[in-house]
This record gives sequence, structure tokens and C-alpha cells, in this order.
Amino acid sequence: MNLPNPESLYARLRDQIDKAFPDRSALGLIGVHSGGAWIAERLHADLGFALPCGFLDSAFYRDDFSQRGLKDDPKPAEVPFDVEGRSILLVDDVLYTGRTTRAIVNHLFDYGRPAKIELAVLLDRGGRQLPIDAQYVGMHYQLKPNQSFVLTRDDQGAFRLDLEVKPIE
Repeated sequence: MNLPNPESLYARLRDQIDKAFPDRSALGLIGVHSGGAWIAERLHADLGFALPCGFLDSAFYRDDFSQRGLKDDPKPAEVPFDVEGRSILLVDDVLYTGRTTRAIVNHLFDYGRPAKIELAVLLDRGGRQLPIDAQYVGMHYQLKPNQSFVLTRDDQGAFRLDLEVKPIE
């Protein structure tokens, strides 16, 4: 299977965000750990956001926490700006069921009530279980339920995309 080039997808996503937000002086940028955080860091540097970049982890806010348990290394939340009344751009690597995004939105509301929240993702793989959609997408790419994308980055910060296939039970 030929996987999409994550650097090309990043460039497409960056260009969409650049056009949608010509004035980024008050826009809050928040990356979802870990792949979304990496993308948000690059967007922050490449597009010159005025506010510091924030980061959230969905671990404690997931609706399947009792089944999944706590992942190995949940990351601390970092929201270095006032959320109340602010437009927020959430960034994640892959959108699938929508449950991670729902968890992140719940977490974000602990910091205040934003005026607006929009979502940017590198890949939308379909398979939604909740009515959540990304406004900015690098690419739509359907996968089977036992497949998932894994985003990594090298020492220079370049993205790499792999396909993980789990046995069908």
C-alpha cells in the first residue's frame, strides 16, 4: 500500500490554515499529544502565531478510560493563554472515531469557554462514531478498522507515516 507523504500533507494543511487565518495575533493553537502536538509546533513556527502554543492530552477525559486504562505516559496540559472568549485551533494527526477530539474539547473547557473551536488534522481516515468533523484536512484516506496510521518524526523534525495492522479478532 502506498502511504501518503506526510510532509506533503503537512504543507497542504499549513497552506489551508495560513489562508483561513491571515491574522493569527489572537488565535489560540493547541496540539493534541503526541502527533498533533508535533504538527502544532511546526505550524506555530512556520506561520508565526503570536500566542505560545498549547498542548493537551486526552488520557483522563476519554469515555473509554475504564476499558483502556491509563496509557504509559500521559503528558501534562499546557495552555499558556486565556481560553475564555478566544478562537481556538485544535491540531491532531489523525481523525478517526471523533472520541479523542471530544475528550480534548471537554478538557479544554476546564480552562474556560472559547468563542469558537476549529479542528485541523493531517489525515481524516473516516469511521466517525461522533458528529465531529475537521475544518482543515491534509487528506481523507479510508482505512480498515484493524489498520491505523502512526506518525513519527526524525531528529530534524520531518514527519514519517507508517501503517500499523492489528490482527482481526
